[in-house]
Amino acid sequence: MKSAKVSLPPPQWVIDLSHAPSIFRPSPAGKIPDPPGFTSGGTGGNKKPTTPSKPPPTQSETDDLFLKKAWELALAPGKSLPMNFIMMYMSGNTLQIFSIMMVWMLFQNPIRALANMGSTFRRFDNERTHKRLWAVKFVFVLMQFVALGVGVWKVNGMGLLPNRRSDWLAWEGVRQGREMVGNGGGWS
Repeated sequence: MKSAKVSLPPPQWVIDLSHAPSIFRPSPAGKIPDPPGFTSGGTGGNKKPTTPSKPPPTQSETDDLFLKKAWELALAPGKSLPMNFIMMYMSGNTLQIFSIMMVWMLFQNPIRALANMGSTFRRFDNERTHKRLWAVKFVFVLMQFVALGVGVWKVNGMGLLPNRRSDWLAWEGVRQGREMVGNGGGWS
């Protein structure tokens, strides 16, 4: 048995689209204006945009940029101080491996930064910026000492800093507090 192909009429939407008014029909390409900013000059890919070239920066502009980057580098330890302070506060005052590692890193990083300060600022140092770079280095050293101060505060809070007479003298007893705070139980 052979099946015969039956031609079906087109769907109604095709008929409606072909008999639609002219405002709904697409118009030929030549009648639509180009959008703003579009030039129909072809599709040549070899064209390079013509942008006015900037003159190279002067030495004073370069030196100012060097000093700006040096100031960013000098102030970077100060930006991490609040985070370090909060981390030291939250780690507690007990002797645990976590708090000891945190204090070790808090001492190690500023000491390493102070030891490598010459190589840190060497890329910014030249004969024109040398006199203006001392203030940047001073602020960098100050920020590192503040970070070391946070470490000393933490070590004191942990009870590892010998700052009482009983820490230095063998015959001096440890001071006892006058009051004790209980665990919230009843008074007896």
